[in-house]
Amino acid sequence: MSTVVFIHGTGVREPGFSALAGRVAAGLGALRDGLRVVPYYWGGPHGATLAAGGMSLPPETGASRGLGDAPAGSDADDDTAAWAVLYADPDAELALAAAEAASDVERPPGTVPAEQKLQALLVDLAAQGDGPAAELGPGLARAASDLASHPLLGPAAAALSPDELAIVAARALVARLMADTLDADSPLIPVGDVRDTAVDRVAQALGAPARGAERGVGTRLLRMVGRGVSRAVVRRRRALTEAAHPAAGDILRYLSRGEAVRADLRALIEGLEPPVTLVGHSLGGIIALDTLVTTPLPQVRLLVTAGSQGPFLYELGALPSLMHPDPLPRHVPHWLNLYDLRDLLSYLGAGLFAGRVTDIAVDSRQPFPAAHSAYWTNPAVYRHIVDRLP
Repeated sequence: MSTVVFIHGTGVREPGFSALAGRVAAGLGALRDGLRVVPYYWGGPHGATLAAGGMSLPPETGASRGLGDAPAGSDADDDTAAWAVLYADPDAELALAAAEAASDVERPPGTVPAEQKLQALLVDLAAQGDGPAAELGPGLARAASDLASHPLLGPAAAALSPDELAIVAARALVARLMADTLDADSPLIPVGDVRDTAVDRVAQALGAPARGAERGVGTRLLRMVGRGVSRAVVRRRRALTEAAHPAAGDILRYLSRGEAVRADLRALIEGLEPPVTLVGHSLGGIIALDTLVTTPLPQVRLLVTAGSQGPFLYELGALPSLMHPDPLPRHVPHWLNLYDLRDLLSYLGAGLFAGRVTDIAVDSRQPFPAAHSAYWTNPAVYRHIVDRLP
């Protein structure tokens, strides 16, 4: 009788594990009579937990800037959340303003378009180079030139006062610079005060009054973009952490203290009659691979991984059992690696271990991250496994 040991991935706990293991057993059993499926549940005894009940988490209320000057849920909190939106899409505030513009208003003959003055100021700003926002990195001149011809500028100008338009345009420019800095993975990110000073300087260059009496000009739109997002996250940090930590914590715990997991898996395998196939999902595949690399287990005739980061960790030099470019030991059986191009946590092994790994693409037609958990409802996955079972 052929035996399959199923090893689950990160964040799986009971009762979810029993449902998952049952689904895998049913999927394989429907295609192969007499197949024995043995689940290996490591999440309970070896998975990550907040051992002290979450004492490492900051309080859910109190100062959000460290010194008590801006409590969580304040206007500063809203602005921070709005900037997060603008970093993701620097044109978001312009688009929001443009959407408020009346589309059926005709401009009287001879009327100068509202955006024309700003366009001229943007051209002048571009001519100054990157200096007016040098502390945020390069790119201001290019961003100003691009904004001068942006299709959203006209509709936004129809909805905003000139002062508001200047401030919104300045935020769009600064957000573009910050987004470029983040995309470049810069290790030096300016603090919010430096960013806001740059916004003030650029806004004045575009015709806005100096900050002071007009400190609140234009903040309505900015707050509308981010209203409530940050305060919800801060207030729910404990719940969010407790929901997310099993997955991320399982990985960290395994990479630092994984021997106990591997030891239990070895003991399970050693009590089984051959032929045995190990089927591991995500971190479960890494556990299976590390166990096979470190210990010859002749009962195991096939390794199957789905959505595996094992090849990536190996190439990165972070796989506990094997350092690139060392080859797979000869005692490791053939490796079937199933991946989904939409699963951003699945990687390829054939190019790293020539002749030892077969990579096969499957398609769940799900976006990420759903694609990472959809393998076990995909009939193609079971067919590929059963076709290669010893």
